[in-house]
Amino acid sequence: MRRTALYSRSHRVPPPQPAAPSAGSAQASAAVAPRPANMLARRPWLGWSLMFGLLAGLAAALWAVASQMPRSLTQQDIDAAVRHSLEAKPLPSKAAKAYQAIAPSVVRVVGYMGDETEAPPKPAAAKPRAGKAAPPAGGDGSPGKGGAPADPKVHRGVGTGVVIVDKGIILTNLHVVLGAKQIKVEFFNGMEADASVISVQPENDLAVLQASKVPDDMVAATLRSTSDLAPGDEVIAVGHPFGIGPSVSSGVVSGLKREFRSDEGQRVLTNLIQFDAAANPGNSGGPLVTNDGAVVGIVTAILNPSDQRTFIGIGFAVPIENAATAVGMPPF
Repeated sequence: MRRTALYSRSHRVPPPQPAAPSAGSAQASAAVAPRPANMLARRPWLGWSLMFGLLAGLAAALWAVASQMPRSLTQQDIDAAVRHSLEAKPLPSKAAKAYQAIAPSVVRVVGYMGDETEAPPKPAAAKPRAGKAAPPAGGDGSPGKGGAPADPKVHRGVGTGVVIVDKGIILTNLHVVLGAKQIKVEFFNGMEADASVISVQPENDLAVLQASKVPDDMVAATLRSTSDLAPGDEVIAVGHPFGIGPSVSSGVVSGLKREFRSDEGQRVLTNLIQFDAAANPGNSGGPLVTNDGAVVGIVTAILNPSDQRTFIGIGFAVPIENAATAVGMPPF
């Protein structure tokens, strides 16, 4: 049976319509809207690029700082600096340094047979035979110092000496002053003084002189033992060859404990130092000096098998130990 529809007499209320969103609510909705995905996540290569860029910038900054810092010196740097310094200003030779050390102690020794009023005799032509000790310049009318004419006095000998005590004690060869009536010495600064023989040692051809006056800045030579001297050691000979000087020549020790005999056989010298530094008449009594400027011997003779008064490479010196005993100095 069909039911009859029932209808209410009251008015039906329509359902509420949603209100239109306002401007403020629209902005709030936009604020809470979900964000799009991260750009680096979507482009990973961009992140690696930024990382590499930062690392490159950091490396550049570190390199710039390091390039401004002084680097440590290496051995190659030091060697290069030394070479440059030597090329710009070379060092003096060993012989030059030795001469500078001994020069203030070297004197010129002149022995006179006559006095100032005595006229010089006519020079005789001397011809020394083979093996004879070096005759001093001046005895045969040879020029004096620097090539000047011979002194009006009669020269017995022009040789060399070395100051070993600063109060004016001088070592020289006996044959330079033997028989001289007057002896004069000339110091490194040009001062001249009379000198007298205070001791002799004929067996070693040595004489010890005392100068009457000395320079205020007199410097005595340094003496050195020959105990460690060996053939091949470098030496210099300082003197007034043929009255010209002071002159210096360099060479080496050729041998030790040599013996020298004069041509007459009247004089024999033993325990000598043989050397090849040039020495000539006038070097007699001069010092034989090592590279450190110390005296190891007194030049006393040269050997020449001919009649010429020239040096052929064989010279002899008395060891300084023997010379020191002539002065009464203690041994080394």
